[in-house]
This record gives sequence, C-alpha cells and structure tokens, in this order.
Amino acid sequence: MALSKEFKEGLIKKFKRSELDTGSPEVQVSLMTSRIEELTEHFKKNKNDKHSQRGLIKLVNRRRKLLDYLKENDLSRYQTLIGALGIRK
Repeated sequence: MALSKEFKEGLIKKFKRSELDTGSPEVQVSLMTSRIEELTEHFKKNKNDKHSQRGLIKLVNRRRKLLDYLKENDLSRYQTLIGALGIRK
C-alpha cells in the first residue's frame, strides 16, 4: 500500500520549489493526496477496515492543515497547487 519510490520521486520533481526541496507544503500535499487516493480505492474493496479509515481521516486532516497554511501565506501557490492536483471545486 505504500507509494513506490519512483512514483514519489516523480511527484517530488513535479512539485518541488528548488533543487534540494523535499519538504515544502506543495510536495507534502501532493504525496498525501496520492496516498489518500490510494486508500480510497482500498476502501472500495475493504469496507470494514476501520483501522485504516482512522489513518485516512488523520491524513486528510493533516493535508487540510497544510492547505490552510499555504492559503494563508501565499494564495497564488495555493491556487496553483489545488489546480494541479484537482482537489476542491
């Protein structure tokens, strides 16, 4: 269920802000979004997996906090990110 190394590297390359960047909010949110999508597919097959559901809720809340932080500090980066990831309306 973990993301493959190549997939993670691709996401980091796509959303990084500088050459050494691996921890910016954009990178973190993109990794969380892909993990959330993966877990959503998992729950289509395993409806009673309550332990993983709790992990999904924690992950969604952590992503929400990062997005709120980004929106508060740099609205243009926030709008670019949600557009690239296809989250929100």
